[in-house]
Amino acid sequence: MKKPVIVGTPLADIKNHPNAFRLDNTESLRREMLETGQPYRDLARAEQRWDTDQLRAEFEVIGFMAPFVAVRRKSDGAKGSMEFTHNPRYYFNFVKD
Repeated sequence: MKKPVIVGTPLADIKNHPNAFRLDNTESLRREMLETGQPYRDLARAEQRWDTDQLRAEFEVIGFMAPFVAVRRKSDGAKGSMEFTHNPRYYFNFVKD
């Protein structure tokens, strides 16, 4: 039987747990961006932004790991990524892969 991971377990213990997920190599950078409010500063400088309805009209979301979202542009099928903020919810800085 697999041992459960208890909520509140220190991260160091979770990393060594036999059922632990593996953190991706962007985890620390993404956490730092969220903790420091970097997406909101990037939003202030963004040349183009989309709200949720606008994003759905122009892109298909294929994955996300805050503060980033992976998308496919509907007009030409181009894949890329964007940053997003939670409140207000805006998507911005599309970068084509």
